[in-house]
Amino acid sequence: MKALHSIAAALAFATASFSSTAQESLPMTRSLIPASHHAVSHRVVQVDGTPAILTRHERRDGRNAGLEGEHFSTVAMADGVLKGFAHISLDLAGKPLPSRERTEAIARAFLQTHASDLLPRMEIHWIEPHDEPIRVQRESRTETVTLTGMKMKARNLADGRWFWVIVGSDEQPMVFERDIVWITFPGHRKTEKWLHDGWLRAQERRAA
Repeated sequence: MKALHSIAAALAFATASFSSTAQESLPMTRSLIPASHHAVSHRVVQVDGTPAILTRHERRDGRNAGLEGEHFSTVAMADGVLKGFAHISLDLAGKPLPSRERTEAIARAFLQTHASDLLPRMEIHWIEPHDEPIRVQRESRTETVTLTGMKMKARNLADGRWFWVIVGSDEQPMVFERDIVWITFPGHRKTEKWLHDGWLRAQERRAA
């Protein structure tokens, strides 16, 4: 019964997620979602066995729409806790990145506002450039562009789980993920990759 109640709560939250009131209830401000985007889908997913809501926003003008294109996606628990978001935008590609020091400052400020519980036992492992692919349409052909940000990868020593903030060329967080379970041997991520279009595409192929 408890599991059914959780799923029901998640479904209710999913239905409400299209409303501005529900968006304001998330632990992030609506200003993080670009005005150029609108919600195109939402669904209940499982994150390490717990129901969550995956919401996808794409550009209103339709530029590079669809999987592996431009999007702003969020994963939130039924109680509104933000598990992560990804802002994949062609506008951020090919521009200078912030320094490691600036990246850490931006990441810490973001965490203080949106995930302050991660800060007390945070152990930073590294801050390095990180690439994300994006599919774009140019002159009637499709090509893949590399979108690079500065990634601060850290571990929460309170539970051993991983989290990170990737800062884009505009000095704004472009990716945030938390509570990532990592299996040391054979060495792979256990937590689902709902914010990663390549992973979503692979799930579609398996289901076909």
